[in-house]
Amino acid sequence: MGGYFVDSFWIGSITVVVLTGLYTVLGGLRAVAYTEALQTIILVLGSVLVTFFGLRALGGWHVLRETLGSDAFNLWDPLLPEGVRGVWSPVEVKDAAGEVVEQAWYFAHANNFPWVGMLFCAPIIGLWYWCTDQYIVQRALGAPDEQQARRGSIFASVLKLLPVFIFIIPGMICFALAKQGNHPTLAGLVGENGVVVKEQAQQAFPLLVNAVLPDGVRGLVVAGLLAALMSSLAGVFNASSTLFTMDFYSKLHPSATQHQLVWIGRVATTFMVLIGLAWIPVIRGAQGLYEYLQGVQAYLAPPIFVVFFLGVFWKRLNGPGCMAALIVGFLMGVLRLTVDTPVALKLQGYENGWTDGSFAWIVNKIYFQYYSLLIFLISIVAMVVVSYVTAPPSEEKIAGLTFGTLTDEHRRESRASWSGVDVLASAAVLVAIVAAYVYFSG
Repeated sequence: MGGYFVDSFWIGSITVVVLTGLYTVLGGLRAVAYTEALQTIILVLGSVLVTFFGLRALGGWHVLRETLGSDAFNLWDPLLPEGVRGVWSPVEVKDAAGEVVEQAWYFAHANNFPWVGMLFCAPIIGLWYWCTDQYIVQRALGAPDEQQARRGSIFASVLKLLPVFIFIIPGMICFALAKQGNHPTLAGLVGENGVVVKEQAQQAFPLLVNAVLPDGVRGLVVAGLLAALMSSLAGVFNASSTLFTMDFYSKLHPSATQHQLVWIGRVATTFMVLIGLAWIPVIRGAQGLYEYLQGVQAYLAPPIFVVFFLGVFWKRLNGPGCMAALIVGFLMGVLRLTVDTPVALKLQGYENGWTDGSFAWIVNKIYFQYYSLLIFLISIVAMVVVSYVTAPPSEEKIAGLTFGTLTDEHRRESRASWSGVDVLASAAVLVAIVAAYVYFSG
């Protein structure tokens, strides 16, 4: 354009962040709630259409399995790929062709997601997100009563099952179509050896939309994708501003009026928008948005999960122990993000990572889910040790907050808020999750 190259990534990213921040600042939680409800319908419908038209273009589900093979349907990868020898020493040895032949078993390896991390780390991140994250808690607290909050959470868990089929499966369909070679626009996704070109893989969804969808449907799906992005951003902006306003500002300024709190909330939202804009280069420099988000959550979730999960079930733990776990876990997470960011951004001097064998190189090489489990274990130790060397909490202070301090009245109130329908719905979700894990095992 006029001799200048315009990067669509920057235009799209900045536009989405700014517009989302604008309607969040002006509308608050009510605007976020209404737009999310409408955007969810568009997102689900549009993504289902991508899967439908993609499978039709490919020839059906059986063709997808035949084209990609059983490995593509296996969530349970080995600790290391075949042909790579695992050792305890923090080393990485390559052959003359540049292929890794020996490495520490706890180091990350390209395109390998070991079953240990999937089995133990995923539940930690899941429980942290669904039970403690302000993004979810804020919506549960906004329900008119406990029964509606519970049923809303169950319905949300049903919706959470859909991304496997409306996001992951379309990516697999795109790869299969590229391997078939019948769609020239998808040719760049696969190399001459038949393996996905990782640098191009992030374009799979928009390329699939362009290749298999008719014009009218294509617009609907693009709208759904933008809706998903804006919905997530709006929720984060609003939750963050609420957290700052109610938990920090109002405590420091107890005499603040409602008008002042609303104004501070809008300022906090604007600040979060600026942070989001500043962080776009980090996300772009990472291996991919999905992997980046998984990594950040894996580093920040464990200490919060430890505090809430152990705190609910173990009444002897106390405030100093919780604070110790949060501080230690947070520092470990920040250390990992500090080490990873220069490499992700490919800053000058870090194009090839840290110096081999250095402490930072080792930290950067550890598989992110293993590092998450390390934070989890150390946070537990910190919380338990500090709790037992300090005074136990008083019974009055923790009454009703742990299973060990529930009264009969608390139990009756909780029991009155759910019925057999809620139990059956929850059981159905669990069965569906187990079935998905079993099916996607090769």
